[in-house]
Amino acid sequence: MKNLSILRHAAAACCSLLLVSNSALADELGITITPFGVGDFGAGQLPPPTPVGTIAISTSYYSARVNKNGNGDDAGDNYRNDVKSVALAYIRMTETEFLNANYGFGIVIPFIDIKGSITPVGAGTTLSNGMSGIGDVQFVPIILQWNVSEQFQMNASLQVQAPTGEYNTTDAFTVGVNHWAIAPVVAATYITETGLEFSTRVELNFNTKNIANDHVSGVGYKQEFAVGQHFGPFTIGLGGYGYANVTDDSGSATSANKGRVFALGPAITYFQPGMPLIGFHAYKEFGARNRPEGYNVALRVGMTF
Repeated sequence: MKNLSILRHAAAACCSLLLVSNSALADELGITITPFGVGDFGAGQLPPPTPVGTIAISTSYYSARVNKNGNGDDAGDNYRNDVKSVALAYIRMTETEFLNANYGFGIVIPFIDIKGSITPVGAGTTLSNGMSGIGDVQFVPIILQWNVSEQFQMNASLQVQAPTGEYNTTDAFTVGVNHWAIAPVVAATYITETGLEFSTRVELNFNTKNIANDHVSGVGYKQEFAVGQHFGPFTIGLGGYGYANVTDDSGSATSANKGRVFALGPAITYFQPGMPLIGFHAYKEFGARNRPEGYNVALRVGMTF
């Protein structure tokens, strides 16, 4: 396939950007901490082993003006939420092989600015606050990459989110979630001979208890995808995601309602050999249940050394 070797080197930047996919793997009571869907093309491609590794930065903006109930209607709680985030990611693939795959590791450090307000139905009191600082850091101790063929690549990883972000029980919106989370991830990319790309990334989020409010977020299922055509250095198409709670939340501070949301929008990536990879997308959420519904835009830059 034309320029496939170039595309593989482009993945050295692209895949690390996918690690900046969600600086908070879980949410509580339907309140989104950071947006889903920061990654799009090249989900199954990881960089080859290099002396230094790949460094990436992702900036994103998420905004929601409605919180949906279980029927998909406005919950009537005057919900507003704006999240600005900048995440730094590092990934290093090695020559070490395990299960016929190259082994690697990584880390993601998010910086978050969040502002929001909500008037719980029946409470009569509006909760409003803002917070800025380092969010919950993600450690990725295991990354396995399989290059099955010239056209098909896939990988698996294990992400561990540590409760490093600030959290206060008196604040409705915080940069941290005050509990650990573990997420196994599987991703794949297929590119046809004509340059048509199909990429997807699936993860499950398992959460420990937030001891500050006796809350355990339910297991979350998230799938991101992108379909696009390669035109020289550009890849242009559509991307999006779907998210749903597989199990109910539990604890004294929850209504145990399962949440879900979907998103879709345009995505574009640009890469020239020897230059940083640049990616951008704009997603609009829809079909939300028991959680906010809004939109997010993301700009990503990465480089392998």
